[in-house]
Amino acid sequence: MRAVVQRVSQASVSVNGQMVAAIGRGFLVLVGATHSDGQAEAELLARKIAGLRIFEDAEGKMNLALQDVGGAVLVVSQFTLYADARKGRRPSFTAAARPEQAQPLIEYFADQLRRQGLKVETGRFQAAMQVALVNDGPVTLWLDTDELKPGIKGT
Repeated sequence: MRAVVQRVSQASVSVNGQMVAAIGRGFLVLVGATHSDGQAEAELLARKIAGLRIFEDAEGKMNLALQDVGGAVLVVSQFTLYADARKGRRPSFTAAARPEQAQPLIEYFADQLRRQGLKVETGRFQAAMQVALVNDGPVTLWLDTDELKPGIKGT
């Protein structure tokens, strides 16, 4: 699984002009799945994100996690994270998991974040979503479970 994690002061998702989810301070997480992903990858990614210490403490150092600041998470499915744009000008999305695999996996990922004690909102799967955010910092991280497998420092 891949995720783009953005530290936000607020974020929301609308579909057809109607807001379907919103958070205040926390993370906007754009997340995608590939064919070989399963529950183990979703669990690993959720643990990593829940533990990220990218909020500033009293000394201005990134030393606080979501739970330390009472933050929430907005999870938005994003199959385009598996785009391959190496050839030509039109990206290929064949590495992205099919919707019937990706949807339950992304829902499981969101549930795993909730199990970490976090407040979680979600976008609407396969909808044309409008995502609004105020990136705080800005702080944006790229995470890939292939790079977070056990044995790699920091997992």
